[in-house]
Amino acid sequence: MGTCLGRLTSGGDQVGKAWVYLVTALGSALSATFWRRWFRRPPRTLGPPHNPPRGERSDPRRIEVGDIVEIGDVAYPVRGSVRLVEGEWTWAEHLLDDPDGRRRLSVAENPEFELVLWRPEAGGAGTAGAPVVEFAGRRYGWRESGQARYTATGATGLAPSGVMRYHDYRAAGGARLTFEAYGEAGWHVARGERLDRADVIVHPQSR
Repeated sequence: MGTCLGRLTSGGDQVGKAWVYLVTALGSALSATFWRRWFRRPPRTLGPPHNPPRGERSDPRRIEVGDIVEIGDVAYPVRGSVRLVEGEWTWAEHLLDDPDGRRRLSVAENPEFELVLWRPEAGGAGTAGAPVVEFAGRRYGWRESGQARYTATGATGLAPSGVMRYHDYRAAGGARLTFEAYGEAGWHVARGERLDRADVIVHPQSR
């Protein structure tokens, strides 16, 4: 009885090994066929680059001279841009054409992303650098002062590069006031209103 069982077991082992060899061979053949087909596939053909349609929101950090910036119901052509560097901080001032006076949009990350629409003020607004400035019924407290290197492109009325000095102020509710002087020019005053990202639509014209 033991001899018969040994023979059966030996025969069963041989049959099992044969099946293992067969399955392994089939698997290797299928795997080789798959990889040959995969690596012989032609590369995908990409379509033309995406050009954002008019009205699509573009990144304000990529604004260039000639673009159209839409804020609220008003579309402003960008006539010039000034890019500034102070230490590790960088920001941009984009000059906008409008019938009521030349406004500008500042785009900064310091370190949070921030958009501010500025309107120049012709009247006197106190002394640049003073701890507190009273202007147009508001009380502005000093926020920061500094000096940055700038490069200008487009119709800015500035030298292509130079130095800009500034004193920034804020009032209750977040209203902004700034004194800026480019090169050897005197101080210019502007009031600013912070905008939400959804308030600004950029229509790229040159990309």
